[in-house]
Amino acid sequence: MALGGFGLAAIGLAACSTLVSRHPIGNRSVPQPNKPVDLQKYLGRWYEIARYEQSFQKGCEGVTADYSLRADASIDVVNRCRKPDGKSSEARGHAKVVDDETKAKLKVSFFGPFYGDYWVLDHADDYGWSIVGEPSGRYLWILTREATPAEAEVQKLIERAKDLGYDTSMLLRTKQP
Repeated sequence: MALGGFGLAAIGLAACSTLVSRHPIGNRSVPQPNKPVDLQKYLGRWYEIARYEQSFQKGCEGVTADYSLRADASIDVVNRCRKPDGKSSEARGHAKVVDDETKAKLKVSFFGPFYGDYWVLDHADDYGWSIVGEPSGRYLWILTREATPAEAEVQKLIERAKDLGYDTSMLLRTKQP
C-alpha cells in the first residue's frame, strides 16, 4: 500500500484541523477505491511522481515511501524527501487496514493517536503505479515503482486522476533524482 509519499506525515494532523482550501473534487462525489489491494504486492518502495502541494511537504523533492509488514499485520511507513536546503527529511509511522474486504482503505498515523485516511483509489494490476487520496479530496498522490517513468505513463496517470474527479491542474510534479 503506497501511503503517498512524505506528505502523509501530516494527514493525521490535517484530519483533526479545518483547512480552508479549494476543494479539488468540486461538488462531485468522493472517489472510491476502484479495486482491492493485495498488501503483499503493495509493500516496498514507491516514488512520488505528482501530488497536491501541502504545507508539510513544501519544497520536497526525491520523495519516496517505503512500506513493510509488521508482526501485528499493520504496516510500517517510512517517508523520505529532500528539502530545499539539501537536507533529507524522514517521517516514520504506521498504517492499518480499515476495510477488510478490499484492503484499499487504510488509516495512517505519524502522530500517536491521530490517524488520517489513506485510500488506494486505483493501481496497476502489476502494482507498477497507484493513485492515492482520501475522502475530503484535499490530498492526492500519484506513485510509481520507477523514479522516472516515461512521460506517456505520467500523462496516463494524470488523466486517470482526472477521471476519478480530481482537479489535475492542482498537481505538482515531483522532481526525482
